[in-house]
Amino acid sequence: MDCVEQQVATSVLVIGAGGAALRAAIELAERGIDVLVVAKRPMSDAHTTLARGGVNAALATMDPEDCWQQHAADTLDESCLLADPITVSVVTEGAADAIRDLERYGMAFARERDGRISQRFFGAHTHRRTAYAGDHTGLELHRTLVHRTQELGVPVMDSVYITSLLVRDAVVFGAYGFDVHDGTRYTIHSDSVILATGGHARIWRRTSSRRGENTGDSFRLAHEAGARIRDAELVQFHPTGLIEPEEGAGTVVPDIARAEGGMLRNALGERFMRRYDKERMELSRSNHVAVAADTEIREGRGTPHGGVWLDLTHLPRTHILDRLPRLYQTLLDAQLLDIATDPIEVGPAAHYSMGGVWVYADDHSTDVAGLYVIGEASTGMHGAGMLGGNPLIELLVYGKIAARAAARYSMGLGAQQRCRSAVSHAREAIAGMLSSPGSENARYLQRAVRTTMTQRAGVVRDEVGLRAGLDEIDDIECLTSRLAVHPDIAGFFELAQAFDLRSALLAARATLETALQRRETRGCHNRSDYPQADESLRVNLVWSGPGSVAAEPVPAIPGGVSELMRPVSVIGKLLE
Repeated sequence: MDCVEQQVATSVLVIGAGGAALRAAIELAERGIDVLVVAKRPMSDAHTTLARGGVNAALATMDPEDCWQQHAADTLDESCLLADPITVSVVTEGAADAIRDLERYGMAFARERDGRISQRFFGAHTHRRTAYAGDHTGLELHRTLVHRTQELGVPVMDSVYITSLLVRDAVVFGAYGFDVHDGTRYTIHSDSVILATGGHARIWRRTSSRRGENTGDSFRLAHEAGARIRDAELVQFHPTGLIEPEEGAGTVVPDIARAEGGMLRNALGERFMRRYDKERMELSRSNHVAVAADTEIREGRGTPHGGVWLDLTHLPRTHILDRLPRLYQTLLDAQLLDIATDPIEVGPAAHYSMGGVWVYADDHSTDVAGLYVIGEASTGMHGAGMLGGNPLIELLVYGKIAARAAARYSMGLGAQQRCRSAVSHAREAIAGMLSSPGSENARYLQRAVRTTMTQRAGVVRDEVGLRAGLDEIDDIECLTSRLAVHPDIAGFFELAQAFDLRSALLAARATLETALQRRETRGCHNRSDYPQADESLRVNLVWSGPGSVAAEPVPAIPGGVSELMRPVSVIGKLLE
């Protein structure tokens, strides 16, 4: 099928339309820098909108003794000492200014009667430092950023799938992609690129990510451009994702359901958290609850569809309707389930990528000159344990910092170098898929990848399973040469799925290979064959390509922060 090809030029190209991408675009536009936002999903439907809990900053509105150093100490504690202390310090010190930016843009935070921004506990924080907007903080934050983007007149192309970054001699000069509706090709020339395309949680069967998002695009685009991946094995699994319906498997049942008295039971009716955390029961750390549920399922005490029961039926209907109205309506719509009379079938779901593209802590630049990576696509903030409320503040702080760095880089270029062969290679990658005479279906192979990752690299892993997973990924990759891609009147969505598959395969390989090297149990990473933490593995694992994993020392923790690190009481606090 013949398609139109267009050329576009901008100073800074931002790929993605979630919170990180829009915050970067706003910063650039406010500074008068030419910027273009490109995304494969509609701007109004970004993954950021699903974040509910809140956004952290040591504002000290509720607890005057709070400070950014204590926020940093809490973050490093929760990371099981794998987070980068410099990254953590940058985010926690810049958090208050990020909140003030949101106020300037008009975000409707919850407030005390005297006008102070309300803050609450959310995660293992020493103090109350999570600002929020009801139970839809991510949605309100994203709406605020969208509104500001529109006020500034930032151009947005939000149905364009970026297939390749354009690179010459380890210097980025733009990107190549196509419109998912009509197939129009785009060569986008830019001085610098900010990549904000999310993580890789969609490569598991049960995931809080929706179809077409978090498929590992950032891993593939950055790796093919010459960047590295760090800590791909460190993925947070939420303990209570829906089992049914199939297309919504992994949709998160918020932890507030457990905080309001929800009980977890196995197929025998046992309240199984007694075996794993007698004190906190269902309010144990998210990772502990996920491991407990996974263990019950693997040991044969799971529900008919391979989950466990989340039981709210002992609560008065009036209490459920008053405190959990959105959950009640969601289950009624999705399953015709009345949670006041019937338990919910749930199981662990891949939720957040704590690893991502390797970046420098000061500005989130990469090994590729002119390429910056932010948000869930990047790494360094969370280590092996994500402190509740930190992802939203991270994307705000580094969205601003990376934008400023990209602007300086763009303004400092004497000339933009280009490379015809790089553009030709990107063009041929699309043409090759469209002309393939094969019969394999990309969606089917994506499902095979997700099955492999669920069975071989789920909540609990071991060497035998991880090696078997790599063999299965090899087999799936062999089939990709026979993909059938057929654009039709509905658009070029099969072509997008084929590239999603390529991304998923690369992200899966990086995850399996780094998980093999992390022969320990630490935070979110659980190895049944290595059940203890290994001090020699208090390192970050950097993946440079198939079979290439290197250990990178974690920088020392600054004195002003390390002295504040201590066990934090989690009694009475919601941890996710």
